[in-house]
Formats: sequence, structure tokens, C-alpha cells
Amino acid sequence: MKLPEILSFPDVKLRIKEALSEDLGPNKLDATTYALMPANETAKAHLVAREEGVLAGGSVAAEVFRQVDASLKVVQKKADGTKVHPGNVVLTVSGSARSILVAERTALNFIQRMTGIATMTRRYVEEANNPDVLILDTRKTTPTLRTFEKYSVVCGGGTNHRYGLFDRVLIKDNHLAHWTKEGGTLAGAVTESRKKYPDLLVEVEVDTIEQLKEVLVAKPDWVLLDNMPPLKLRDCVKLCEGICKTEASGGVNLKTIREIAETGVTAVSVGALTHSSPSMDLALDFV
Repeated sequence: MKLPEILSFPDVKLRIKEALSEDLGPNKLDATTYALMPANETAKAHLVAREEGVLAGGSVAAEVFRQVDASLKVVQKKADGTKVHPGNVVLTVSGSARSILVAERTALNFIQRMTGIATMTRRYVEEANNPDVLILDTRKTTPTLRTFEKYSVVCGGGTNHRYGLFDRVLIKDNHLAHWTKEGGTLAGAVTESRKKYPDLLVEVEVDTIEQLKEVLVAKPDWVLLDNMPPLKLRDCVKLCEGICKTEASGGVNLKTIREIAETGVTAVSVGALTHSSPSMDLALDFV
């Protein structure tokens, strides 16, 4: 699995800088550390997994340490996307003890959150047990942290859906409510969207077979089959064959994902990957 270089995304280093600023305040002060730790003290620490999971954010944690103090030596021991077990050392950091302590919590906050998302995503991928079905994330992300969270989904074996409102047309129920109120048809909404934005994929949400039949006339790129039971999903997949790709959404959890994946849909989207994944337990231990 080839992962994107997360530090190359334009907002990532800025978000890290902002997170450190949030912790250190306007005077860039760690009062406890500066009061108790001599300026010339050096140390070495291990960032260690406390439970089993799928790592994400190792390079982000390393960047936190480097932004605090470029002279710190940081060595990543485990690659993002790999499984870690209790006691595994994820990275080591050595140099100024003050700098290590200043960076500790911010580094942990990022890597714990990201690893939690990657771990949950892997659980969904494994439970679906179908390599032909994509497990998609959604836009249900923490504001300003979407890049980190969507990257973590990829680390777990999932696939990113649209990044934002700008990179795909996704016609949902509220759009359609307004459009049809003004006399438009579902197929017309697809045609109009494609005319306005010919370079973007066009996806439309339906929740009945009747709606699906109507919209397929316009040949959207994708249809989002919302809150449909597996039997209905199977019927919809057959109707879409040779016309468009299918995304199942709604009512998806670890108990239902396999049955949904077996219906033949192209993808299953899971908001819980980013809005409900618990952080994973990692810690920084001085050695």
C-alpha cells in the first residue's frame, strides 16, 4: 500500500504549528518544564504503543518534535499503515529534555487520534471481507483536521471519498427537495450539474427504487443508495449495471458491513470512521 506523503499537504505543517501555539500560548511557555528542567539537560524517549492497532501519524508526530526543536533527533521505527502491538516502539526522540517535554502532548494528540481512525478503518475493511468493495470515509470530520483524518483512513486500508464540496457534485436529499419544488426532475438535476461542471463526477442520492429508475436516465457517475436494506440494495445494483457505480450509505456498522458488502455495491461509506473512532493508547516513555 502506497501512502501519500502527508507532510507535503499544504495545511499539515501549519496545523501542527497552530496546535503547538494553542498549547504554549502567546509567550511560547511551558511553565512546568521551564521551572523544573535545566536548559542543558538531555534525554531520550520512546513513543510506545499500549494496545494493538494500525499506525497512522508517525511522520506527523515526528514533525511536532522537529517544529519544537530542529536539533532533536527523531527516528521512526514503525511505518504508517502497519500493525503495532503493546510495547512496540513507534519512534524514538533524543536531545533537549525540555524540548521533548514541550512537544510530548501535541505529538501524542495527533498520533493517538490518527491511529484510532486507522485502526477502526481496518476493522471495517476486515469485517467487510470483500476486496472488491471500497470502504469510504465521508466529510464528517473534525474542522481543520480533515487532511489528517482522511490520511488515517487510507492508512487503515480505506478509500477517500470527495475531499470537500469542491471536488465532486453530490446531489443529496435537501438539494433535490429544493430542485423538485421548483419543478425540476431528478434526471434534470444530474444533467444540469454535469452541464455546469463537466470535469467533476456527478453523484446523486436516492432512497427508493422509483427514484433510482428516474435518475438512471441521466446516467450519473455514481448513485448513493441511502438507508436501503440488503435485498433492495441488490435490486438497485442490478439496475445500475453498465450505467454507474453504487455507494451504500446509512445503517452501516460492524455488524452490518459484511452483508451490505455482499450485495455487489461498488462502495460502502462509513461516517463513523472519522466521527466516532476512539483514540488509541500510545505513550511517551523516557529511557
